[in-house]
Amino acid sequence: MTSPAPTSPEQWTAVDRYFCDLLLAPDPTLDAVLIASSESGLPAINVAPNQGKLLHLLARIHRARTILELGTLGGYSTIWLARALPADGHLITLEADPKHAEVARANFARAGVKSLVELRLGKALETLPQLVAEGCGPFDLIFIDADKPNYPEYFQWALKLSRMGTVIIADNVVRKGAVLDPASTDANVQGARRFNEMLAAEPRVSATAIQTVGSKGHDGFAIAIVVVDPKR
Repeated sequence: MTSPAPTSPEQWTAVDRYFCDLLLAPDPTLDAVLIASSESGLPAINVAPNQGKLLHLLARIHRARTILELGTLGGYSTIWLARALPADGHLITLEADPKHAEVARANFARAGVKSLVELRLGKALETLPQLVAEGCGPFDLIFIDADKPNYPEYFQWALKLSRMGTVIIADNVVRKGAVLDPASTDANVQGARRFNEMLAAEPRVSATAIQTVGSKGHDGFAIAIVVVDPKR
């Protein structure tokens, strides 16, 4: 068999498939979750399987007991994260779209994580203040994977819901390399740029960002740990 051309999207996808086949056990439940999401008309913008496993491992490494997720979609990444929780753990996921929420809830039941997950419906910039007002958190791990123009505001709220040691992960911060363009008219790019700049200027966190290529194309994620009491 002829190998795909080096550095091509086809090569990235093939490498992803190689690692998924090698390191991820077959999982009919997660396969069914993706099928159900697709059949319900949800966009195929969920994390790749190996990225889901990365989230799962990061949550386990951090021994997370409480997780906050911004952007549920069909619940695929939510399930990966929920599976990392202990039996008495808790995950709150925020979703603005009622249809997405309906599909996700069915997927949580399908995956057997319904008791661990609380889905809150509504725009995150409205539900996040509610979490603070209710005294929710601090969370051990926060995953931001929602609308990109609001990433800077999401990061500010994430800090309010953090403690020293909280891990904050933000997906899609590379935008196919478009973050290099300060003149971009793409609101998603500008949101990612403002978030990245805010991350760099925030003394209460230590952070890095990694660009990735794979079945989801050229993108990347940022990861930060809160190193100073975020209430200061």
